[in-house]
Amino acid sequence: MTDLAVPGKTAAVAWLTGRRAALALALLALALLPLWMPGSYYVNIASQILFYAVFALAIDVLLGYGGLVSLGHAGVFGITCYTVAVALGAGYGHVAAILLGIGVTLAGMAVYALVALRATGIGFLMITLALGQILWGLAYRWISVTNGDNGLSLASRPAPFGLSLASANAFYYATLVVFLLSLALAAVFVHSPFGAALRGTRDQPARMNALGFNVFLVRFLACLFSGLLTALAGILFVYYNQFISPQALALTASAEVVLMVISGGAGTLLGPIVGAALVVIMKNVASAYIVRWNFLLGAIFVAIVVFVPEGLVPGSVRLWRWARRPRGANAKKASP
Repeated sequence: MTDLAVPGKTAAVAWLTGRRAALALALLALALLPLWMPGSYYVNIASQILFYAVFALAIDVLLGYGGLVSLGHAGVFGITCYTVAVALGAGYGHVAAILLGIGVTLAGMAVYALVALRATGIGFLMITLALGQILWGLAYRWISVTNGDNGLSLASRPAPFGLSLASANAFYYATLVVFLLSLALAAVFVHSPFGAALRGTRDQPARMNALGFNVFLVRFLACLFSGLLTALAGILFVYYNQFISPQALALTASAEVVLMVISGGAGTLLGPIVGAALVVIMKNVASAYIVRWNFLLGAIFVAIVVFVPEGLVPGSVRLWRWARRPRGANAKKASP
């Protein structure tokens, strides 16, 4: 019995070691990225990928783990951006503006969740779409606060511990720290008992309710956690651009991040990151060489849906396991 168990244990240890090695190499590559990237432009692209990945993780908490598709998250994202910009314009410091941005966003997300969670499925999607459009309309029409279509500008970036974030490299490292913190929080969240309860409300809400779980409360708290990650992404976004306008709250912004999650693989931690990298690179790099880059991006999404409908990350894992499986095993499995 012991001899038979050894190969399985060896394979598990090898897989775990390989996973840790891949994680260490990825962290090393991210830490050294400004040293091997050709110029500050691509360092800025890397910063965009990281904070959009945080935004995609926020939506994945609801979409992938909670089964709730939100098309109004760009409005919540905009609450953070405008709060920070308005607070700085009113004379508050960066720390106060950031804390105020997180607090106001969580309060706004609580209201957002209380309204949207009155329904599920297509009803939840339509309510979030309507809420997002309301927030976009406020940003566009409340000119005395938001300056309308002209937007609001930020005079400077913060300097934590006396370190200026004005340069591309410095801002990248600050974004990397927030990204890693957000990823760690998301990993702890989804692998916790609460994360398991959230997945239960996605798959069997009636059974979870019968088991004594408060399905509404679980989803509500998941929305608040999603709002926290959205706030972190919004802070990075507004400091990166040093500008915010109603365009950041538009429906297309929400749909774009939802596509990041779906294309990379909903219900995974790596999927939203891969999806964010795909979309940001297509928008900022491929568009410089391809005039119809929107058409190419659409074709990529169609190909993903056709060939790997579960997303790039889970689909790649499935195809890799299939390729490594002995041909004899495949034939035996296919035979009656």
